[in-house]
Amino acid sequence: MRTRSVLSAALAAALLALAGCGANSGTGNETADTQSSGSSPTGLPPASPGAGSEETTEPEAPRPLRFTATTVDGKHFDGTTLAGRPTVLWFWAPWCPKCKAQASATSKVAADYAGRAHVVGVAGLDRNKAMKDFVADTRTSGFPHLSDENGKVWKRFEVTEQSRYVILDKDGKTVYEGVLPAGEGLAEKVSGLVG
Repeated sequence: MRTRSVLSAALAAALLALAGCGANSGTGNETADTQSSGSSPTGLPPASPGAGSEETTEPEAPRPLRFTATTVDGKHFDGTTLAGRPTVLWFWAPWCPKCKAQASATSKVAADYAGRAHVVGVAGLDRNKAMKDFVADTRTSGFPHLSDENGKVWKRFEVTEQSRYVILDKDGKTVYEGVLPAGEGLAEKVSGLVG
């Protein structure tokens, strides 16, 4: 019986000694109990989740850019990809002569500011075939064109007529909305946003 009580006392003493090691005594022998207070068994701060990974968290896109659509070529388009750069949304219709007159200047701005600003055509008021023909005829395939047959993107930006530009700054705030005959002045507006 005496052996059992000596073993019990020794076990209790060992457990108390281990518990003492759990207190942050500065000995470098911290246990898992102290890891929650910001240290680790190595004495270094614990790694943050995802530390060392290439993955970064992108800031949330501004509300106006949180939309999806389909391009005239049938590809998925996510408006959040426009976040962080100035964006020109060009609302056009395939049968509109004013829109055809804007095509060259709009295409030039898309090429001149590639990598610094986005240009996206938003086609509406007709069927996709006519939209594709317009892009081919006007040689504006150098930037994406959305097929907005149902008017979802037009409604989102409160556009009620074709031949309209909506220009957003890098934060997604509308800085210009209106008509620019033959695209005149578009380059200057974009230049002012990219610096």
